[in-house]
Amino acid sequence: MTAPHDTPASAGRIEEARREHGEEWPFAREERVLARVDRARQARPRVREARITMSHGAGGKATQSLVEAIFLDAFRNPLLEPLEDAARLTVHGARLAMTTDSYVVRPLFFPGGDIGDLAVNGTVNDLSMAGAVPLYLSAGFIIEEGFPVADLARIAASMQAAASQAGVQVVAGDTKVVEKGKADGCYVSTAGLGVISRDTDLGVAQARPGDVILVSGPIGDHGITIMLARGELDIEADICSDTAPLNGLVASLLAAAPGVRALRDATRGGVATILNEIATAARVGVMVAEDDIPVRAQVRGASELLGVDPMYVACEGRLVAVVSPGDAGPALAALRAHPLGAEAAIIGTVTTGPPGIVALTTAFGGTRIIDLLVGDPLPRIC
Repeated sequence: MTAPHDTPASAGRIEEARREHGEEWPFAREERVLARVDRARQARPRVREARITMSHGAGGKATQSLVEAIFLDAFRNPLLEPLEDAARLTVHGARLAMTTDSYVVRPLFFPGGDIGDLAVNGTVNDLSMAGAVPLYLSAGFIIEEGFPVADLARIAASMQAAASQAGVQVVAGDTKVVEKGKADGCYVSTAGLGVISRDTDLGVAQARPGDVILVSGPIGDHGITIMLARGELDIEADICSDTAPLNGLVASLLAAAPGVRALRDATRGGVATILNEIATAARVGVMVAEDDIPVRAQVRGASELLGVDPMYVACEGRLVAVVSPGDAGPALAALRAHPLGAEAAIIGTVTTGPPGIVALTTAFGGTRIIDLLVGDPLPRIC
Protein backbone atom coordinates (compact mmCIF):
# COMPACT_ATOMS: atom_id res chain seq x y z
CA MET A 1 0.00 0.00 0.00
CA THR A 2 1.26 3.51 -0.79
CA ALA A 3 1.34 5.96 2.08
CA PRO A 4 -0.78 9.09 1.56
CA HIS A 5 2.27 11.42 1.59
CA ASP A 6 3.88 9.39 -1.23
CA THR A 7 1.05 9.79 -3.75
CA PRO A 8 1.73 11.81 -6.92
CA ALA A 9 -0.96 14.29 -5.93
CA SER A 10 0.60 14.83 -2.50
CA ALA A 11 4.06 15.17 -4.01
CA GLY A 12 2.72 17.76 -6.43
CA ARG A 13 1.12 19.77 -3.61
CA ILE A 14 4.35 19.67 -1.58
CA GLU A 15 6.41 20.85 -4.54
CA GLU A 16 3.88 23.58 -5.29
CA ALA A 17 3.93 24.74 -1.67
CA ARG A 18 7.71 24.84 -1.63
CA ARG A 19 7.79 26.89 -4.82
CA GLU A 20 5.22 29.23 -3.32
CA HIS A 21 7.40 29.79 -0.25
CA GLY A 22 10.59 30.21 -2.27
CA GLU A 23 12.03 26.81 -1.43
CA GLU A 24 13.71 24.39 -3.85
CA TRP A 25 14.51 20.74 -3.81
CA PRO A 26 18.00 20.06 -2.33
CA PHE A 27 19.42 18.75 -5.61
CA ALA A 28 18.21 21.89 -7.40
CA ARG A 29 20.00 24.12 -4.90
CA GLU A 30 23.14 22.01 -5.34
CA GLU A 31 22.97 22.37 -9.11
CA ARG A 32 22.63 26.14 -8.80
CA VAL A 33 25.68 26.34 -6.53
CA LEU A 34 27.78 24.16 -8.85
CA ALA A 35 26.72 26.19 -11.86
CA ARG A 36 27.74 29.38 -10.04
CA VAL A 37 31.15 27.90 -9.22
CA ASP A 38 31.64 26.83 -12.82
CA ARG A 39 30.73 30.29 -14.15
CA ALA A 40 33.21 31.89 -11.77
CA ARG A 41 35.97 29.55 -12.90
CA GLN A 42 35.28 30.24 -16.57
CA ALA A 43 35.41 34.01 -16.10
CA ARG A 44 38.48 35.83 -17.39
CA PRO A 45 41.10 35.69 -14.62
CA ARG A 46 42.26 38.97 -13.09
CA VAL A 47 44.33 40.01 -10.11
CA ARG A 48 42.06 41.95 -7.78
CA GLU A 49 44.78 43.02 -5.34
CA ALA A 50 46.84 46.14 -5.99
CA ARG A 51 49.96 44.51 -4.50
CA ILE A 52 51.39 41.00 -4.36
CA THR A 53 50.58 39.02 -1.20
CA MET A 54 51.97 35.75 0.15
CA SER A 55 48.87 33.94 -1.13
CA HIS A 56 50.02 34.66 -4.70
CA GLY A 57 52.84 32.18 -4.13
CA ALA A 58 50.82 29.43 -2.43
CA GLY A 59 49.77 27.49 -5.53
CA GLY A 60 46.03 28.07 -5.07
CA LYS A 61 43.44 30.46 -6.49
CA ALA A 62 45.58 33.58 -6.12
CA THR A 63 48.53 31.92 -7.84
CA GLN A 64 46.34 30.70 -10.69
CA SER A 65 44.92 34.19 -11.20
CA LEU A 66 48.39 35.75 -11.12
CA VAL A 67 49.83 33.28 -13.63
CA GLU A 68 46.92 33.45 -16.05
CA ALA A 69 46.12 37.17 -15.81
CA ILE A 70 49.68 38.50 -15.83
CA PHE A 71 52.19 35.98 -17.18
CA LEU A 72 50.09 33.87 -19.53
CA ASP A 73 48.48 37.02 -20.90
CA ALA A 74 51.90 38.58 -21.54
CA PHE A 75 53.72 35.53 -22.94
CA ARG A 76 50.86 33.57 -24.48
CA ASN A 77 51.93 30.94 -27.01
CA PRO A 78 50.93 27.31 -27.74
CA LEU A 79 53.91 25.89 -25.82
CA LEU A 80 53.09 27.81 -22.65
CA GLU A 81 49.29 27.60 -22.69
CA PRO A 82 48.94 24.03 -21.32
CA LEU A 83 50.63 25.26 -18.09
CA GLU A 84 52.07 21.82 -17.39
CA ASP A 85 55.09 21.24 -15.13
CA ALA A 86 57.38 21.41 -18.19
CA ALA A 87 57.02 22.65 -21.75
CA ARG A 88 57.31 20.07 -24.53
CA LEU A 89 59.44 21.24 -27.47
CA THR A 90 60.47 19.80 -30.82
CA VAL A 91 63.94 20.85 -32.03
CA HIS A 92 65.24 19.44 -35.32
CA GLY A 93 63.05 16.39 -34.88
CA ALA A 94 64.03 15.75 -31.26
CA ARG A 95 61.32 15.95 -28.58
CA LEU A 96 62.52 17.84 -25.52
CA ALA A 97 61.09 19.02 -22.20
CA MET A 98 62.14 22.25 -20.53
CA THR A 99 61.29 23.64 -17.11
CA THR A 100 62.36 26.35 -14.70
CA ASP A 101 61.87 26.85 -10.96
CA SER A 102 63.01 28.91 -7.97
CA TYR A 103 63.47 27.86 -4.35
CA VAL A 104 63.04 30.13 -1.34
CA VAL A 105 62.38 27.55 1.38
CA ARG A 106 62.77 28.55 5.03
CA PRO A 107 64.68 27.10 6.85
CA LEU A 108 67.40 26.23 4.34
CA PHE A 109 68.18 22.95 6.14
CA PHE A 110 65.40 20.69 7.42
CA PRO A 111 64.83 17.03 8.38
CA GLY A 112 65.22 14.94 5.23
CA GLY A 113 66.87 17.56 3.02
CA ASP A 114 67.83 21.15 2.31
CA ILE A 115 67.36 23.82 -0.34
CA GLY A 116 70.04 22.20 -2.50
CA ASP A 117 68.61 18.73 -3.02
CA LEU A 118 65.12 20.25 -3.05
CA ALA A 119 66.11 22.40 -6.06
CA VAL A 120 67.58 19.48 -7.99
CA ASN A 121 64.78 17.05 -7.16
CA GLY A 122 62.04 19.56 -7.92
CA THR A 123 63.48 20.32 -11.35
CA VAL A 124 64.05 16.65 -12.16
CA ASN A 125 60.48 15.90 -11.14
CA ASP A 126 58.97 18.62 -13.31
CA LEU A 127 60.77 17.17 -16.34
CA SER A 128 59.68 13.65 -15.38
CA MET A 129 56.02 14.68 -15.25
CA ALA A 130 56.29 15.45 -18.98
CA GLY A 131 57.47 11.90 -19.61
CA ALA A 132 61.02 13.12 -20.22
CA VAL A 133 64.36 11.67 -19.18
CA PRO A 134 66.05 14.54 -17.28
CA LEU A 135 69.59 15.29 -18.51
CA TYR A 136 70.87 18.78 -17.75
CA LEU A 137 70.26 21.52 -15.18
CA SER A 138 71.35 25.08 -14.63
CA ALA A 139 71.59 26.66 -11.18
CA GLY A 140 71.48 30.32 -10.19
CA PHE A 141 72.30 31.50 -6.67
CA ILE A 142 71.18 34.74 -5.03
CA ILE A 143 73.29 34.99 -1.88
CA GLU A 144 72.93 37.45 0.95
CA GLU A 145 75.97 39.35 2.16
CA GLY A 146 77.28 37.68 5.33
CA PHE A 147 75.97 34.20 4.44
CA PRO A 148 78.34 31.51 5.83
CA VAL A 149 80.62 30.06 3.16
CA ALA A 150 80.39 26.67 4.92
CA ASP A 151 76.61 26.65 4.46
CA LEU A 152 76.95 27.53 0.77
CA ALA A 153 79.42 24.69 0.30
CA ARG A 154 77.02 22.35 2.09
CA ILE A 155 74.19 23.36 -0.28
CA ALA A 156 76.39 22.86 -3.35
CA ALA A 157 77.49 19.42 -2.12
CA SER A 158 73.86 18.46 -1.50
CA MET A 159 72.93 19.53 -5.03
CA GLN A 160 75.74 17.46 -6.52
CA ALA A 161 74.72 14.39 -4.52
CA ALA A 162 71.09 14.78 -5.63
CA ALA A 163 72.15 15.30 -9.26
CA SER A 164 74.27 12.15 -9.16
CA GLN A 165 71.37 10.16 -7.70
CA ALA A 166 69.03 11.42 -10.44
CA GLY A 167 71.56 10.91 -13.23
CA VAL A 168 71.70 14.58 -14.28
CA GLN A 169 74.44 17.19 -14.55
CA VAL A 170 74.53 20.86 -13.54
CA VAL A 171 76.08 22.39 -16.67
CA ALA A 172 75.50 26.15 -16.29
CA GLY A 173 74.92 28.65 -13.53
CA ASP A 174 75.03 32.18 -12.19
CA THR A 175 75.82 33.88 -8.88
CA LYS A 176 74.55 37.17 -7.49
CA VAL A 177 75.23 38.71 -4.07
CA VAL A 178 72.80 41.21 -2.51
CA GLU A 179 73.03 43.40 0.56
CA LYS A 180 72.57 41.93 4.01
CA GLY A 181 68.90 41.52 4.84
CA LYS A 182 67.79 41.37 1.19
CA ALA A 183 67.71 37.61 0.47
CA ASP A 184 67.06 35.65 3.67
CA GLY A 185 70.36 33.78 3.30
CA CYS A 186 70.24 32.08 -0.09
CA TYR A 187 67.80 31.54 -2.92
CA VAL A 188 68.32 29.01 -5.71
CA SER A 189 66.89 29.18 -9.23
CA THR A 190 67.09 26.26 -11.64
CA ALA A 191 66.25 25.27 -15.19
CA GLY A 192 66.15 21.77 -16.60
CA LEU A 193 66.27 20.04 -19.96
CA GLY A 194 65.27 16.48 -20.78
CA VAL A 195 64.54 14.31 -23.80
CA ILE A 196 61.17 12.65 -24.46
CA SER A 197 61.91 9.29 -26.01
CA ARG A 198 58.49 7.68 -25.55
CA ASP A 199 55.59 8.25 -27.92
CA THR A 200 53.44 9.86 -25.27
CA ASP A 201 51.58 13.15 -24.82
CA LEU A 202 50.91 13.54 -21.12
CA GLY A 203 48.69 16.30 -19.76
CA VAL A 204 45.82 16.85 -17.35
CA ALA A 205 43.57 17.85 -20.26
CA GLN A 206 43.83 14.23 -21.47
CA ALA A 207 41.76 12.88 -18.54
CA ARG A 208 38.57 11.02 -19.52
CA PRO A 209 35.54 9.81 -17.52
CA GLY A 210 36.27 6.38 -16.08
CA ASP A 211 39.99 7.05 -15.66
CA VAL A 212 41.58 6.11 -12.36
CA ILE A 213 43.56 8.50 -10.15
CA LEU A 214 46.55 7.27 -8.16
CA VAL A 215 48.98 8.88 -5.72
CA SER A 216 52.46 7.42 -5.28
CA GLY A 217 52.58 7.57 -1.48
CA PRO A 218 51.58 9.37 1.73
CA ILE A 219 50.89 13.07 1.23
CA GLY A 220 51.83 16.19 3.17
CA ASP A 221 55.20 15.07 4.57
CA HIS A 222 57.25 17.94 3.17
CA GLY A 223 55.00 20.86 4.04
CA ILE A 224 54.44 19.73 7.62
CA THR A 225 58.17 19.03 8.06
CA ILE A 226 59.01 22.59 7.00
CA MET A 227 56.44 24.13 9.31
CA LEU A 228 57.68 22.18 12.31
CA ALA A 229 61.35 22.78 11.44
CA ARG A 230 60.82 26.52 11.89
CA GLY A 231 60.43 25.92 15.61
CA GLU A 232 57.73 28.56 15.96
CA LEU A 233 54.92 26.21 17.01
CA ASP A 234 56.52 24.16 19.81
CA ILE A 235 55.26 20.93 18.20
CA GLU A 236 57.48 17.87 17.92
CA ALA A 237 56.82 15.01 15.51
CA ASP A 238 58.89 12.32 13.83
CA ILE A 239 58.38 13.59 10.26
CA CYS A 240 60.88 14.07 7.42
CA SER A 241 60.55 15.72 4.04
CA ASP A 242 59.76 13.33 1.18
CA THR A 243 62.04 15.21 -1.26
CA ALA A 244 63.28 12.71 -3.87
CA PRO A 245 63.87 12.41 -7.62
CA LEU A 246 60.93 10.69 -9.31
CA ASN A 247 62.44 10.01 -12.74
CA GLY A 248 63.12 6.34 -11.97
CA LEU A 249 59.61 5.83 -10.60
CA VAL A 250 58.07 7.50 -13.64
CA ALA A 251 60.13 5.37 -16.03
CA SER A 252 58.87 2.21 -14.33
CA LEU A 253 55.28 3.46 -14.40
CA LEU A 254 55.30 4.39 -18.09
CA ALA A 255 56.92 1.09 -19.06
CA ALA A 256 54.23 -0.89 -17.23
CA ALA A 257 51.17 1.21 -18.08
CA PRO A 258 50.98 2.79 -21.54
CA GLY A 259 47.53 4.12 -20.58
CA VAL A 260 48.96 6.83 -18.32
CA ARG A 261 47.27 10.05 -19.40
CA ALA A 262 48.71 12.62 -16.99
CA LEU A 263 51.35 13.03 -14.29
CA ARG A 264 51.77 15.86 -11.81
CA ASP A 265 53.99 16.23 -8.75
CA ALA A 266 51.94 17.55 -5.87
CA THR A 267 54.02 20.49 -4.66
CA ARG A 268 52.49 23.87 -3.77
CA GLY A 269 48.77 23.52 -3.13
CA GLY A 270 49.11 19.76 -2.60
CA VAL A 271 47.03 16.99 -4.09
CA ALA A 272 43.86 19.09 -3.93
CA THR A 273 45.30 21.57 -6.42
CA ILE A 274 46.30 18.80 -8.85
CA LEU A 275 42.80 17.30 -8.74
CA ASN A 276 41.26 20.69 -9.48
CA GLU A 277 43.64 21.20 -12.40
CA ILE A 278 42.55 17.85 -13.83
CA ALA A 279 38.86 18.66 -13.45
CA THR A 280 39.21 22.14 -14.94
CA ALA A 281 41.55 21.34 -17.85
CA ALA A 282 39.62 18.25 -19.00
CA ARG A 283 36.15 19.62 -18.21
CA VAL A 284 35.34 16.55 -16.12
CA GLY A 285 34.38 15.75 -12.56
CA VAL A 286 36.71 14.09 -10.05
CA MET A 287 35.59 11.89 -7.16
CA VAL A 288 38.05 10.78 -4.47
CA ALA A 289 37.59 8.88 -1.22
CA GLU A 290 39.03 10.22 2.03
CA ASP A 291 39.69 6.74 3.40
CA ASP A 292 41.80 5.84 0.35
CA ILE A 293 44.16 8.83 0.52
CA PRO A 294 47.38 7.82 2.34
CA VAL A 295 48.39 10.21 5.12
CA ARG A 296 50.86 9.36 7.87
CA ALA A 297 49.41 9.51 11.39
CA GLN A 298 52.06 12.08 12.41
CA VAL A 299 51.17 14.32 9.47
CA ARG A 300 47.46 14.03 10.16
CA GLY A 301 47.96 14.85 13.83
CA ALA A 302 50.22 17.83 13.13
CA SER A 303 47.82 19.08 10.46
CA GLU A 304 44.95 19.03 12.93
CA LEU A 305 47.00 21.03 15.43
CA LEU A 306 47.96 23.53 12.72
CA GLY A 307 44.40 23.72 11.40
CA VAL A 308 45.30 22.70 7.83
CA ASP A 309 44.00 19.97 5.52
CA PRO A 310 46.69 17.48 4.35
CA MET A 311 45.06 17.57 0.91
CA TYR A 312 46.48 21.10 0.48
CA VAL A 313 49.92 20.44 2.00
CA ALA A 314 52.92 20.25 -0.34
CA CYS A 315 54.82 17.10 -1.19
CA GLU A 316 58.25 17.01 -2.88
CA GLY A 317 58.49 13.31 -3.69
CA ARG A 318 54.93 12.30 -4.60
CA LEU A 319 53.12 12.24 -7.90
CA VAL A 320 49.48 12.07 -8.95
CA ALA A 321 48.77 9.90 -12.00
CA VAL A 322 45.67 9.70 -14.20
CA VAL A 323 45.48 6.27 -15.85
CA SER A 324 43.02 4.59 -18.19
CA PRO A 325 40.81 2.02 -16.40
CA GLY A 326 42.46 -1.00 -18.00
CA ASP A 327 45.93 0.07 -16.88
CA ALA A 328 45.08 0.94 -13.28
CA GLY A 329 46.20 -2.45 -11.93
CA PRO A 330 49.56 -2.54 -13.75
CA ALA A 331 50.16 1.11 -12.84
CA LEU A 332 49.57 0.50 -9.14
CA ALA A 333 51.78 -2.61 -9.20
CA ALA A 334 54.58 -0.70 -10.95
CA LEU A 335 54.46 2.11 -8.40
CA ARG A 336 54.46 -0.26 -5.43
CA ALA A 337 57.39 -2.21 -6.86
CA HIS A 338 59.58 0.91 -6.64
CA PRO A 339 60.99 2.10 -3.27
CA LEU A 340 59.51 5.57 -3.76
CA GLY A 341 56.05 4.18 -4.52
CA ALA A 342 55.76 1.36 -1.98
CA GLU A 343 52.71 2.99 -0.36
CA ALA A 344 50.99 4.03 -3.58
CA ALA A 345 47.19 3.95 -3.66
CA ILE A 346 44.20 4.43 -5.94
CA ILE A 347 42.35 7.40 -4.50
CA GLY A 348 39.52 8.08 -6.95
CA THR A 349 38.13 8.29 -10.46
CA VAL A 350 37.38 10.78 -13.19
CA THR A 351 33.62 11.24 -13.69
CA THR A 352 31.30 12.87 -16.22
CA GLY A 353 30.67 15.78 -13.92
CA PRO A 354 29.73 18.24 -12.77
CA PRO A 355 32.60 19.57 -14.91
CA GLY A 356 35.38 21.27 -12.99
CA ILE A 357 34.23 19.97 -9.61
CA VAL A 358 36.30 17.79 -7.26
CA ALA A 359 34.20 15.91 -4.69
CA LEU A 360 35.47 13.92 -1.73
CA THR A 361 33.50 11.21 0.04
CA THR A 362 34.31 11.57 3.73
CA ALA A 363 35.01 8.84 6.26
CA PHE A 364 31.48 9.45 7.59
CA GLY A 365 29.82 8.82 4.25
CA GLY A 366 29.14 12.44 3.34
CA THR A 367 30.43 14.40 0.37
CA ARG A 368 32.20 17.74 0.23
CA ILE A 369 33.75 19.83 -2.53
CA ILE A 370 37.54 20.13 -2.62
CA ASP A 371 38.14 23.58 -4.07
CA LEU A 372 41.39 25.36 -4.93
CA LEU A 373 43.43 26.62 -2.00
CA VAL A 374 42.51 30.07 -0.71
CA GLY A 375 45.16 32.01 1.20
CA ASP A 376 48.58 30.74 2.23
CA PRO A 377 48.57 28.59 5.37
CA LEU A 378 52.10 27.24 4.68
CA PRO A 379 54.33 29.98 3.17
CA ARG A 380 57.88 29.43 1.91
CA ILE A 381 57.77 25.62 1.82
CA CYS A 382 59.80 25.22 -1.38
